Amino acid sequence: MKMQHVFFDLDNTLWDHRRNAYLTIKDLFEKQEITSKYHIDFEEFHSVYHDINEELWEKIRDGIIGKEYLREHRFYDSFKHFGIDNKELALYFEENFLDNIVSHNELVEGAEDVLEYLKAKNYTLHIISNGFQEVTERKCTLSGIAPYFKTITSADAVGVRKPNPRIFEYSLGLSEARKEESILIGDDWIADALGATDFGMDAIFFDVYKEDKQKEGLKAITHLQQIKEYL
Repeated sequence: MKMQHVFFDLDNTLWDHRRNAYLTIKDLFEKQEITSKYHIDFEEFHSVYHDINEELWEKIRDGIIGKEYLREHRFYDSFKHFGIDNKELALYFEENFLDNIVSHNELVEGAEDVLEYLKAKNYTLHIISNGFQEVTERKCTLSGIAPYFKTITSADAVGVRKPNPRIFEYSLGLSEARKEESILIGDDWIADALGATDFGMDAIFFDVYKEDKQKEGLKAITHLQQIKEYL
């Protein structure tokens, strides 16, 4: 059956969350004069935050915690690592982080070119994101990529996150696509690559960190332009 529908993960697959989050947190860090007040180096803080945030998102993906726990703890735990037990400061960072991150809308290298390429080849494009619904939609709109997509599915709309098969089922129903004519492209080995293939969809693993994961027959790329080799 001819491939017709291409589903993309959003954060760190098309929308450069790592870069945009870095710039947002740096802005907040400077506004609150954290270095002078608390003698914390920004790069050290960001490294700690990144590790804590990644671990919390993995727990959300695995159903261990909910998004409210993540929002309460990612900045609080980061500051606490440096001996600062200040919930008010952590809340300031959390609230302003979500409000301000969409003011930075850098895309992953090659994203727009690949979307244009797929559009020209008459693929129907979709988003399946584990992010928050409102933020996901704002990211797509403000970065200028929303018009490429027929549907945008966020985990909040379904109540589960990838790799849970229900989110793939929901997105396929929304897009009126069959799994046999669909492929997912994403940067998370468990949520995207294994989630899609276990559901019965084809997948391309965007191996940004060159993790060299292996699953028989699974396609892998290290740059978005390599999608053209498969589609």
